[in-house]
Amino acid sequence: MLLSHGGGGRATESLLDGVFSAFAAAAHPRQDASPLGDSGLVVSTDAFVVTPVEFPGGSLGELAVCGTINDVAVAGAVPKWLTAAFILEEGLDMELLRRTVSDMQECAQAAGVEIISGDTKVVGRGSADQLFVVTTGVGERAPGVELGSHLARPGDDILVSGTIGDHGLAVMAARAELPLEPPIESDCAALSGLISDLLEAAGPSLRCLRDPTRGGLAAVANEIAAESGVTICLREKDLPVAPTVRDACALLGLDPLQAANEGKICVVVDPSATEDALAALQAHPLGGGAARVGRVEEGPGGQVWLEGEFGGRRRLELPRGEMLPRIC
Repeated sequence: MLLSHGGGGRATESLLDGVFSAFAAAAHPRQDASPLGDSGLVVSTDAFVVTPVEFPGGSLGELAVCGTINDVAVAGAVPKWLTAAFILEEGLDMELLRRTVSDMQECAQAAGVEIISGDTKVVGRGSADQLFVVTTGVGERAPGVELGSHLARPGDDILVSGTIGDHGLAVMAARAELPLEPPIESDCAALSGLISDLLEAAGPSLRCLRDPTRGGLAAVANEIAAESGVTICLREKDLPVAPTVRDACALLGLDPLQAANEGKICVVVDPSATEDALAALQAHPLGGGAARVGRVEEGPGGQVWLEGEFGGRRRLELPRGEMLPRIC
Protein backbone atom coordinates (compact mmCIF):
# COMPACT_ATOMS: atom_id res chain seq x y z
CA MET A 1 0.00 0.00 0.00
CA LEU A 2 1.31 3.43 -0.98
CA LEU A 3 0.21 6.99 -0.19
CA SER A 4 -0.67 7.33 -3.88
CA HIS A 5 -3.46 4.75 -3.42
CA GLY A 6 -5.38 7.48 -1.58
CA GLY A 7 -4.70 10.28 -4.03
CA GLY A 8 -7.72 10.00 -6.32
CA GLY A 9 -5.67 9.13 -9.42
CA ARG A 10 -4.55 5.99 -11.26
CA ALA A 11 -3.38 4.24 -8.09
CA THR A 12 -6.79 4.81 -6.51
CA GLU A 13 -8.42 3.37 -9.64
CA SER A 14 -6.31 0.22 -9.31
CA LEU A 15 -7.22 -0.08 -5.62
CA LEU A 16 -10.95 0.23 -6.35
CA ASP A 17 -10.82 -2.20 -9.25
CA GLY A 18 -8.49 -4.69 -7.62
CA VAL A 19 -9.82 -4.82 -4.05
CA PHE A 20 -13.22 -3.16 -3.64
CA SER A 21 -14.92 -4.28 -6.86
CA ALA A 22 -16.97 -6.86 -4.93
CA PHE A 23 -18.98 -4.15 -3.17
CA ALA A 24 -22.41 -3.11 -4.43
CA ALA A 25 -21.03 0.38 -5.17
CA ALA A 26 -18.85 -1.12 -7.91
CA ALA A 27 -21.56 -0.33 -10.49
CA HIS A 28 -20.57 3.35 -10.19
CA PRO A 29 -17.51 3.26 -7.89
CA ARG A 30 -16.59 6.95 -8.27
CA GLN A 31 -19.99 8.32 -7.30
CA ASP A 32 -19.96 10.43 -4.14
CA ALA A 33 -23.14 8.91 -2.72
CA SER A 34 -25.62 6.11 -3.39
CA PRO A 35 -29.39 5.67 -2.98
CA LEU A 36 -30.73 3.54 -0.15
CA GLY A 37 -32.88 1.28 -2.28
CA ASP A 38 -36.24 2.84 -3.12
CA SER A 39 -36.48 4.79 0.13
CA GLY A 40 -35.80 8.17 -1.45
CA LEU A 41 -32.75 8.53 0.79
CA VAL A 42 -29.12 8.94 -0.26
CA VAL A 43 -26.10 7.96 1.85
CA SER A 44 -22.41 8.80 1.73
CA THR A 45 -19.48 8.04 4.03
CA ASP A 46 -15.99 9.53 4.15
CA ALA A 47 -12.87 9.54 6.33
CA PHE A 48 -10.86 12.69 7.02
CA VAL A 49 -7.17 12.62 7.93
CA VAL A 50 -5.94 16.12 7.08
CA THR A 51 -2.70 17.50 8.44
CA PRO A 52 -2.34 20.09 9.87
CA VAL A 53 -5.62 19.67 11.72
CA GLU A 54 -6.22 23.43 11.58
CA PHE A 55 -5.32 25.41 8.47
CA PRO A 56 -6.12 28.83 6.96
CA GLY A 57 -9.83 28.89 6.14
CA GLY A 58 -10.84 25.71 7.92
CA SER A 59 -10.13 22.72 10.13
CA LEU A 60 -10.51 18.97 10.20
CA GLY A 61 -13.83 19.44 12.00
CA GLU A 62 -15.26 21.72 9.33
CA LEU A 63 -13.90 19.48 6.60
CA ALA A 64 -15.49 16.34 8.09
CA VAL A 65 -18.93 17.94 8.07
CA CYS A 66 -18.74 19.94 4.83
CA GLY A 67 -17.11 17.13 2.86
CA THR A 68 -19.86 14.62 3.58
CA ILE A 69 -22.66 17.19 3.23
CA ASN A 70 -21.27 18.02 -0.22
CA ASP A 71 -21.05 14.37 -1.25
CA VAL A 72 -24.74 13.93 -0.44
CA ALA A 73 -25.71 17.21 -2.10
CA VAL A 74 -23.94 16.54 -5.42
CA ALA A 75 -26.02 13.36 -5.67
CA GLY A 76 -29.11 15.57 -5.89
CA ALA A 77 -30.21 15.12 -2.28
CA VAL A 78 -30.87 17.48 0.61
CA PRO A 79 -28.52 16.54 3.49
CA LYS A 80 -30.38 15.94 6.74
CA TRP A 81 -28.37 13.77 9.15
CA LEU A 82 -24.75 12.92 9.96
CA THR A 83 -23.01 10.36 12.13
CA ALA A 84 -19.43 10.84 13.28
CA ALA A 85 -16.73 8.45 14.47
CA PHE A 86 -13.48 9.65 16.05
CA ILE A 87 -10.13 7.84 16.21
CA LEU A 88 -8.09 9.67 18.84
CA GLU A 89 -4.39 9.25 19.54
CA GLU A 90 -3.11 8.97 23.08
CA GLY A 91 -1.63 12.34 24.03
CA LEU A 92 -4.02 14.37 21.89
CA ASP A 93 -4.46 17.96 23.09
CA MET A 94 -7.96 18.06 24.58
CA GLU A 95 -8.42 21.70 23.60
CA LEU A 96 -7.74 20.79 19.97
CA LEU A 97 -10.37 18.05 20.23
CA ARG A 98 -12.88 20.50 21.76
CA ARG A 99 -12.26 22.99 18.94
CA THR A 100 -12.69 20.24 16.36
CA VAL A 101 -16.02 19.11 17.83
CA SER A 102 -17.19 22.73 18.13
CA ASP A 103 -16.32 23.38 14.47
CA MET A 104 -18.30 20.31 13.46
CA GLN A 105 -21.37 21.34 15.44
CA GLU A 106 -21.31 24.92 14.13
CA CYS A 107 -20.97 23.76 10.51
CA ALA A 108 -23.76 21.22 10.86
CA GLN A 109 -26.12 23.75 12.45
CA ALA A 110 -25.40 26.34 9.76
CA ALA A 111 -26.21 23.77 7.07
CA GLY A 112 -29.41 22.59 8.78
CA VAL A 113 -27.98 19.12 9.41
CA GLU A 114 -28.21 17.10 12.65
CA ILE A 115 -25.34 15.01 14.02
CA ILE A 116 -27.40 12.16 15.41
CA SER A 117 -24.93 9.41 16.36
CA GLY A 118 -21.24 8.83 16.91
CA ASP A 119 -18.43 6.73 18.32
CA THR A 120 -14.97 7.26 19.79
CA LYS A 121 -11.91 5.04 19.85
CA VAL A 122 -8.56 5.87 21.47
CA VAL A 123 -5.39 4.27 20.05
CA GLY A 124 -1.84 4.21 21.37
CA ARG A 125 0.65 6.99 20.89
CA GLY A 126 2.08 6.77 17.37
CA SER A 127 -0.86 4.77 16.00
CA ALA A 128 -2.60 7.83 14.53
CA ASP A 129 -1.70 11.41 13.66
CA GLN A 130 -3.59 13.19 16.48
CA LEU A 131 -7.13 12.43 15.32
CA PHE A 132 -9.07 11.00 12.39
CA VAL A 133 -12.79 11.59 11.80
CA VAL A 134 -15.22 9.45 9.79
CA THR A 135 -18.63 10.88 8.92
CA THR A 136 -21.66 9.35 7.23
CA GLY A 137 -24.36 11.54 5.76
CA VAL A 138 -27.96 10.82 4.83
CA GLY A 139 -30.17 13.05 2.72
CA GLU A 140 -33.53 13.11 0.98
CA ARG A 141 -33.37 12.93 -2.80
CA ALA A 142 -34.82 15.88 -4.70
CA PRO A 143 -37.73 14.74 -6.92
CA GLY A 144 -37.34 14.58 -10.68
CA VAL A 145 -33.55 14.85 -10.75
CA GLU A 146 -31.19 12.16 -12.04
CA LEU A 147 -27.48 12.83 -11.75
CA GLY A 148 -24.45 10.67 -12.41
CA SER A 149 -20.95 10.58 -13.85
CA HIS A 150 -22.26 8.24 -16.56
CA LEU A 151 -24.84 10.69 -17.96
CA ALA A 152 -22.68 13.27 -19.80
CA ARG A 153 -23.52 13.68 -23.50
CA PRO A 154 -21.70 15.31 -26.43
CA GLY A 155 -22.56 19.01 -26.55
CA ASP A 156 -22.98 19.39 -22.79
CA ASP A 157 -21.19 22.28 -21.11
CA ILE A 158 -18.75 21.96 -18.20
CA LEU A 159 -19.01 24.58 -15.45
CA VAL A 160 -17.15 25.18 -12.21
CA SER A 161 -18.56 27.22 -9.35
CA GLY A 162 -15.34 29.14 -8.65
CA THR A 163 -11.55 29.10 -8.40
CA ILE A 164 -9.87 25.69 -8.46
CA GLY A 165 -7.17 24.24 -6.22
CA ASP A 166 -7.77 26.50 -3.20
CA HIS A 167 -8.04 23.86 -0.49
CA GLY A 168 -5.13 21.69 -1.58
CA LEU A 169 -2.76 24.62 -1.87
CA ALA A 170 -3.95 26.17 1.42
CA VAL A 171 -3.10 22.96 3.27
CA MET A 172 0.19 22.48 1.43
CA ALA A 173 1.24 26.11 2.00
CA ALA A 174 0.42 25.82 5.71
CA ARG A 175 2.33 22.55 5.94
CA ALA A 176 5.37 24.05 4.20
CA GLU A 177 5.04 27.36 6.11
CA LEU A 178 5.22 29.34 2.87
CA PRO A 179 5.26 33.12 3.50
CA LEU A 180 2.55 33.95 0.95
CA GLU A 181 0.86 37.34 0.83
CA PRO A 182 -2.04 37.24 0.95
CA PRO A 183 -2.12 33.73 2.44
CA ILE A 184 -4.11 31.07 0.60
CA GLU A 185 -7.28 30.11 2.44
CA SER A 186 -9.18 26.87 2.01
CA ASP A 187 -12.54 27.12 0.28
CA CYS A 188 -14.02 24.58 2.72
CA ALA A 189 -17.80 25.14 2.76
CA ALA A 190 -21.09 23.28 2.83
CA LEU A 191 -22.57 23.51 -0.67
CA SER A 192 -26.10 22.24 -0.05
CA GLY A 193 -27.66 25.72 -0.35
CA LEU A 194 -25.80 26.49 -3.58
CA ILE A 195 -26.77 23.14 -5.06
CA SER A 196 -30.40 23.60 -4.00
CA ASP A 197 -30.51 26.87 -5.97
CA LEU A 198 -28.86 25.18 -8.94
CA LEU A 199 -31.36 22.32 -8.91
CA GLU A 200 -34.25 24.77 -8.80
CA ALA A 201 -32.88 26.72 -11.77
CA ALA A 202 -31.78 23.85 -14.04
CA GLY A 203 -32.60 20.53 -12.34
CA PRO A 204 -33.93 18.45 -15.28
CA SER A 205 -31.09 19.68 -17.53
CA LEU A 206 -28.28 18.80 -15.15
CA ARG A 207 -26.35 15.64 -16.01
CA CYS A 208 -23.75 15.44 -13.27
CA LEU A 209 -22.49 17.31 -10.21
CA ARG A 210 -19.14 16.49 -8.64
CA ASP A 211 -17.02 18.14 -5.98
CA PRO A 212 -13.38 18.08 -7.16
CA THR A 213 -11.63 16.88 -4.00
CA ARG A 214 -8.78 14.35 -4.29
CA GLY A 215 -7.17 14.61 -7.72
CA GLY A 216 -8.92 17.91 -8.40
CA LEU A 217 -10.72 18.88 -11.58
CA ALA A 218 -8.39 16.69 -13.63
CA ALA A 219 -9.54 13.55 -11.80
CA VAL A 220 -13.24 14.47 -11.92
CA ALA A 221 -13.14 15.24 -15.66
CA ASN A 222 -11.38 11.95 -16.42
CA GLU A 223 -13.86 9.96 -14.33
CA ILE A 224 -16.86 11.57 -16.05
CA ALA A 225 -15.32 11.05 -19.49
CA ALA A 226 -14.61 7.38 -18.73
CA GLU A 227 -17.99 6.55 -17.18
CA SER A 228 -19.95 8.39 -19.90
CA GLY A 229 -17.83 7.13 -22.80
CA VAL A 230 -17.12 10.66 -24.09
CA THR A 231 -14.26 13.10 -24.63
CA ILE A 232 -14.04 16.28 -22.54
CA CYS A 233 -12.15 19.41 -23.56
CA LEU A 234 -11.31 22.06 -20.95
CA ARG A 235 -10.17 25.56 -21.95
CA GLU A 236 -7.14 26.83 -20.06
CA LYS A 237 -8.03 30.50 -20.58
CA ASP A 238 -11.42 30.02 -18.90
CA LEU A 239 -10.22 28.14 -15.81
CA PRO A 240 -10.54 30.36 -12.72
CA VAL A 241 -7.36 30.13 -10.62
CA ALA A 242 -6.58 32.61 -7.84
CA PRO A 243 -3.25 34.42 -8.41
CA THR A 244 -1.81 33.21 -5.08
CA VAL A 245 -2.74 29.61 -5.95
CA ARG A 246 -1.16 29.96 -9.38
CA ASP A 247 2.01 31.41 -7.83
CA ALA A 248 2.21 28.70 -5.18
CA CYS A 249 1.75 26.00 -7.82
CA ALA A 250 4.58 27.49 -9.86
CA LEU A 251 6.80 27.62 -6.76
CA LEU A 252 6.06 24.03 -5.72
CA GLY A 253 5.86 22.52 -9.21
CA LEU A 254 2.20 21.59 -8.80
CA ASP A 255 -0.77 21.69 -11.17
CA PRO A 256 -3.89 23.52 -9.92
CA LEU A 257 -5.98 21.16 -12.04
CA GLN A 258 -4.85 18.30 -9.80
CA ALA A 259 -5.27 20.18 -6.50
CA ALA A 260 -8.31 19.64 -4.31
CA ASN A 261 -11.22 21.93 -3.57
CA GLU A 262 -13.62 21.48 -0.66
CA GLY A 263 -16.12 24.20 -1.52
CA LYS A 264 -16.59 24.05 -5.28
CA ILE A 265 -18.58 21.92 -7.72
CA CYS A 266 -18.05 20.79 -11.28
CA VAL A 267 -21.30 20.81 -13.26
CA VAL A 268 -22.19 19.02 -16.49
CA VAL A 269 -25.31 20.60 -17.99
CA ASP A 270 -27.32 20.52 -21.21
CA PRO A 271 -26.31 23.66 -23.18
CA SER A 272 -29.93 24.82 -23.31
CA ALA A 273 -29.76 25.46 -19.55
CA THR A 274 -26.17 26.69 -19.24
CA GLU A 275 -27.07 30.36 -18.78
CA ASP A 276 -29.70 29.53 -16.16
CA ALA A 277 -27.22 27.33 -14.30
CA LEU A 278 -24.50 29.98 -14.42
CA ALA A 279 -26.90 32.67 -13.21
CA ALA A 280 -27.98 30.52 -10.26
CA LEU A 281 -24.37 29.78 -9.30
CA GLN A 282 -23.20 33.38 -9.65
CA ALA A 283 -26.10 34.71 -7.59
CA HIS A 284 -25.05 32.63 -4.58
CA PRO A 285 -22.29 33.80 -2.20
CA LEU A 286 -20.38 30.53 -2.77
CA GLY A 287 -20.65 30.66 -6.58
CA GLY A 288 -19.70 34.22 -7.51
CA GLY A 289 -16.69 33.03 -9.53
CA ALA A 290 -18.62 30.42 -11.54
CA ALA A 291 -17.49 29.98 -15.15
CA ARG A 292 -18.02 27.83 -18.22
CA VAL A 293 -14.70 26.01 -18.66
CA GLY A 294 -15.22 23.30 -21.26
CA ARG A 295 -17.45 21.04 -23.26
CA VAL A 296 -18.29 17.38 -23.76
CA GLU A 297 -17.39 16.16 -27.25
CA GLU A 298 -17.80 13.15 -29.47
CA GLY A 299 -14.71 11.03 -29.47
CA PRO A 300 -12.92 8.20 -27.71
CA GLY A 301 -14.38 7.54 -24.29
CA GLY A 302 -12.26 8.48 -21.31
CA GLN A 303 -10.14 11.20 -22.91
CA VAL A 304 -9.73 14.70 -21.46
CA TRP A 305 -7.94 17.46 -23.33
CA LEU A 306 -6.75 20.88 -22.21
CA GLU A 307 -6.93 23.58 -24.86
CA GLY A 308 -4.06 26.05 -24.39
CA GLU A 309 -4.47 29.81 -24.17
CA PHE A 310 -2.79 30.23 -27.56
CA GLY A 311 -4.27 27.17 -29.28
CA GLY A 312 -3.27 23.55 -29.41
CA ARG A 313 -4.31 20.77 -27.07
CA ARG A 314 -2.57 18.50 -24.63
CA ARG A 315 -3.89 15.38 -22.99
CA LEU A 316 -4.96 15.88 -19.38
CA GLU A 317 -4.62 12.48 -17.80
CA LEU A 318 -5.78 11.07 -14.51
CA PRO A 319 -3.17 11.98 -11.86
CA ARG A 320 -0.61 9.19 -11.57
CA GLY A 321 0.62 9.68 -8.03
CA GLU A 322 -0.10 11.42 -4.75
CA MET A 323 0.53 15.11 -5.41
CA LEU A 324 -0.83 16.37 -2.09
CA PRO A 325 -1.08 13.66 0.60
CA ARG A 326 -3.25 14.10 3.70
CA ILE A 327 -5.25 17.08 2.44
CA CYS A 328 -8.72 15.73 3.25
